[in-house]
Amino acid sequence: MRIGIHLPQIGRKAAPDAIRRAAVQAQSLGFDDIWVSEHIIVPKDAAYPPSPIFYDPLLTLTWAAACTERIGLGTSVLILPLRHPLPLAKELATLQNLSAGRLILGGGAGWLEAEFATLGVPFHERGRRMDESIAMMRAVWSEDPVSFRARFVPAVINEMRMLPHPVKPIPIWIGGGSEPALRRALRHDGWHGSRVTPEAAPAIVARLRAARPEPEFTISLRTAWDGQDQGALAARLAAFGAAGVDHVLVEPFERGLDAWLTAVERVAAAAQSVRG
Repeated sequence: MRIGIHLPQIGRKAAPDAIRRAAVQAQSLGFDDIWVSEHIIVPKDAAYPPSPIFYDPLLTLTWAAACTERIGLGTSVLILPLRHPLPLAKELATLQNLSAGRLILGGGAGWLEAEFATLGVPFHERGRRMDESIAMMRAVWSEDPVSFRARFVPAVINEMRMLPHPVKPIPIWIGGGSEPALRRALRHDGWHGSRVTPEAAPAIVARLRAARPEPEFTISLRTAWDGQDQGALAARLAAFGAAGVDHVLVEPFERGLDAWLTAVERVAAAAQSVRG
């Protein structure tokens, strides 16, 4: 089972040097990949997310990629309906090439309706816009010239060119636990779930593997850790592995950088005990 760690790009701990230190630390500790999250704009009194401070995910990963050489890079998750897929496709292809093919695109439909309203994106069309956005990005990443008929995203693509293509295909893992999210994940390269207990994981894994048994389809889970019980974290990781989960992303709760970096060391120790 592969283990990833979230970068400190949210809240008061987020800063350029914090991100650099955490990326270098994660690589040195043997994590498989480093991850970032996204909210573009949030209501002033929102209960969640707990902080309005979010460094841009793709710029953060570009900064982290420049500080590292081999660790993977992932988004958990980009809210795809909020972004126009053409500039996003250009940014993702550029990051993939600058990082020598280390990128994983975790994408989700989003849930914060006020964020959609602020950006002028129809909330109730988000699933259809997401599907069309992924199809459009895959087209411009693989065809030259490219034509694409868009219905939900404002774009007219007729014999156009977007180069360079990614140096290797960008895996797309679909986030979310709803029925549409699970069905959407089965059409792509993986599922990136969250808030799933070890007890609930086996049934979800069995369902996904029944439709996508090939090892190239990745089943990934995101789990938070309060930094208190390293043994309990190791047991949770072991249970996910026993359930057939391929990849786990751990996000520490700590709000200060020093506590965060210490927690990451303990996550690495827990992961090592599971891997043996």
